[in-house]
Amino acid sequence: MRLTRFTDLALRVLMRLAVEEGELPTTREVAGAMEVPYTHTAKAVAKLQRMGLVEARRGRGGGLALTGAGRSASIGALVRELEGPGDVVDCEGTTPCPLRSACRLRGALREAQEAFFASLDPLSLTDLVKAPTGPLLVALSPPPGTD
Repeated sequence: MRLTRFTDLALRVLMRLAVEEGELPTTREVAGAMEVPYTHTAKAVAKLQRMGLVEARRGRGGGLALTGAGRSASIGALVRELEGPGDVVDCEGTTPCPLRSACRLRGALREAQEAFFASLDPLSLTDLVKAPTGPLLVALSPPPGTD
């Protein structure tokens, strides 16, 4: 199973925010720390806001912060939501698979996909940012206000 780059980025944004102890970082600062384009990060932050996981405050003293839901969310549930519905393989695409009416592979892959998500269910952001990851995330972060 391979995650989309969007899901990967959204998870990294959440991990970065989980270790924040000082001033709230801006989207631009998070993008810089993660070495990814600002526009991609802004899209991920917008999705995380809609999901109720991140709060974005404007103005002086503003920035990004995790919500309570963001701190306690299951990584498996987050990945399911970020990846969206869909099968590992596209049997109905531009050229539909001729085996789709009697194929057992699609069901087996669906089960494998759910097992993948289920293996992430017990994990939280707290689990993901334990040492050595958390200290590394803090070290990668540029000081607030540096664009």
